[in-house]
Amino acid sequence: MATTAQPMNSLPSGPRVFKTLPDAFIIPELVFGGLVWILVASTNVYMDNPQGWVMFVSVFCFVFTFLWLLLFIIGMNQNSSMWATLDVAYHALAAFFYLSASVALAYVTSVLGQVYLGDETLFKYYQEDIAAVVFSYIATLLYTVHAVMSACRWKSS
Repeated sequence: MATTAQPMNSLPSGPRVFKTLPDAFIIPELVFGGLVWILVASTNVYMDNPQGWVMFVSVFCFVFTFLWLLLFIIGMNQNSSMWATLDVAYHALAAFFYLSASVALAYVTSVLGQVYLGDETLFKYYQEDIAAVVFSYIATLLYTVHAVMSACRWKSS
């Protein structure tokens, strides 16, 4: 079972990363972020700018969250007191990025919904876009909760 947020001087490392909050959210962040990445990449791109932003955000957050997880597992976060601050800053930035990407993707999906309804193949892409929007908002929620809980851990130190 996951424990509550810990003070800064006891940031988890090794397998404890998977057992403490907010760090236990890293795996779901990776899963839902990866699903957004896959779903957006598998559809036709009609509006390059918004969907390109969604791809950038999902790839950026996936890669940096994975690197963040590796740094915590190998214990790099035990060397300095700045890690709690960096944890808050990164997850707040990722939450903001995902929120902007989610809104952009929802807009594109709603606009293109009228085009997709006539053709069966395009309707499949429309359904994938809807799933990507849902998963994107779930990823936004996970990153936001992680940022808030990390801020509480940072503040309590």
